[in-house]
Amino acid sequence: MSKLIWGHTIVKNEERFLWFAVTSVIDYLDKLLLWDTGSTDKTIEIIELLKKTYPNKIEFKEIGSVNPEQFTKARQEMLEKTDSDWFVILDGDEVWWQDSIKKVVKIINEENLESIVSPYYNIVGDIYHYQDKHAANYTIDGVTDFINIRAVNRKIPGLHFEKPHGQQGLYDGSGILIQNRPKKYRKFVDAPYIHFTNIVRSKTRKHDLKVPKRDIKLKHDLGKSFPRGFKYPEVFYLNKPDEVPDVWKRRSVNYIVRSLLLLPFKAVRRRLIKKVGY
Repeated sequence: MSKLIWGHTIVKNEERFLWFAVTSVIDYLDKLLLWDTGSTDKTIEIIELLKKTYPNKIEFKEIGSVNPEQFTKARQEMLEKTDSDWFVILDGDEVWWQDSIKKVVKIINEENLESIVSPYYNIVGDIYHYQDKHAANYTIDGVTDFINIRAVNRKIPGLHFEKPHGQQGLYDGSGILIQNRPKKYRKFVDAPYIHFTNIVRSKTRKHDLKVPKRDIKLKHDLGKSFPRGFKYPEVFYLNKPDEVPDVWKRRSVNYIVRSLLLLPFKAVRRRLIKKVGY
């Protein structure tokens, strides 16, 4: 018998990638809780389009603007509302390949686990470039890479969110981070997704700056080019609604110049400082 899997998505000013993110996974979820925290761009309009396409799967709620502490409370409220075996955290800037989300769902249904660790491409500048793993600063089970836990067993005793947005984590009833619970119940899976957190995600940078913490997320980094012929998640090749912006625009010359100027300073900082969160 298949396990119930819900999605958790909390957004504000995510008009560039939200349609792609939701469309990339919605067919593999039983329900998606999609809450908006005061968007001022076309995010709500795009959510309405998604609701019309998937009327029986998306449960939408407008909760108004939140600060970092209130964001964590919203995550907790969403968790408490979740009546499923597992849930998948899907931010509005995360887009999955079909094979990746299929693999995650298959493992959820076939294995006795508490969480699944997935790798991701951390996009910088434009959709054509990503950060090399030397820039990664997140470690799980001794592995440092661009990795994250996105699929979680809802039945972990006392499961709850703690700490403000930026340092937020999922903990069990004993106050232990889920990534620090017994390793035998956690699995690394080669099921990557694409993460757009470090580029402009709204209509303009001005709209991005209305979102808590996003003022420090934009990165100027040359990154690595995806190889010629690289296949992006299938959703990027679908006919998108007119309201959804084009994602194929290349980074500007000014962006490249600034990235070059910052390069030596970033190299020194990465050697001296290992920071988790933002």
